[in-house]
Formats: sequence, C-alpha cells, structure tokens
Amino acid sequence: MSQAVTPEASDGTQPYQRLATPIDNLIADLSQKIGRGQAKEVERFIKFAFVGTLGFIIDIGTVILLQNTILPPESDRQVLLVNSIAFILAVCSNFIWNRFWTYPDSRSYSIRRQLAQFGIVSVIGLIIRNVWMSSAYAALGQLSTSMLQGILSEYTPTLIDQNKLGAAIALVFGVLIVMIWNFAANRFWTYNDVE
Repeated sequence: MSQAVTPEASDGTQPYQRLATPIDNLIADLSQKIGRGQAKEVERFIKFAFVGTLGFIIDIGTVILLQNTILPPESDRQVLLVNSIAFILAVCSNFIWNRFWTYPDSRSYSIRRQLAQFGIVSVIGLIIRNVWMSSAYAALGQLSTSMLQGILSEYTPTLIDQNKLGAAIALVFGVLIVMIWNFAANRFWTYNDVE
C-alpha cells in the first residue's frame, strides 16, 4: 500500500526517505486550495489527522478488545490500565507514521531524540487523558445508559456495561482533547526542524 521513495534535494543528494500513499496527491491538492500561503502546514495537519485516525482505531480497538476479554472495567485502576495500554500502542503507530509520512523532511534530529521528545509529549497527553478518563467515564456511563433506558425500556445494563459505554464515550472526547495538544507540541518541538 505504501512505498518508500527518496526525493532529490536541490543539490542532487537524496536527503531522506518518505512513505508514499495513494492519497498523497489528493491531500496536496486539497492543501493548496485550503491553505494557499500555508499549504505545507495544512498538508501536515491533514496527514497528522489521518495518522491520528489510525491511532484512534488502534486505541479504541485495543480498549474494546481488552475490556471484553482480560480487563473488564470493574474499577478505576482497570479503566486506566486499559486506557494506558491502548494509548501506548497508538502512540507507537503514530510516531512511525508521523516520522516517515507527516514529517519526512524532519531528519536533522536523530530518531532517538525525536522518539524521546515524542514520548515526552505523549506522556503529558496520556496524563491529560487519564485525568479526563478517571473523572468522566462513570458519569458518562450513567448518563448514556439512563438515556438508553429511556428509549429502550427493557434495557438493564450491568455496572460493567455502563462503565464500558462511559469509557468509550470519554475516550472519544479524550482523544480530541489530546490531539490538539499533540499536534501543537510535536509540531513546534519534536518536528520544529521542518520549514
């Protein structure tokens, strides 16, 4: 689906490798129309959003898998453990895709340095998300199951069902909140060597 390509620099050297995907031209054209003078930054944001969407799929998929198998949301501790595992898997995917697709021209820093910076930004994002999750999932679960009971009179969820639903809803909002933090912090710190 994606292939490595090496664009030539103006001096004829091949400075970096990047991934090419079938949607690259579509994103570039859309960025030119929307961004005009800031087209490159708009292109980066669109790619960052695509990478984030993939990360979200990994994130929510891991949460659903773990909650329905080995770590049901019976306590705050289990909710935060599942949230943390899912977050780490998504962050690993996001780092790889951002390094080679969103910011392929960010090679003046070593991969170790960027991974460390990306990791610090991600840990702060995880803290933000865990604070949000622990404070919101139970209330969102109660609210959503009450609404469902109003619509479906026969619906009688267990506490675990209520917590699963609340955790999923809180996760969606948590991802949106942390996405803004991650984009800004990574763009201006981790990948600040791109023009």
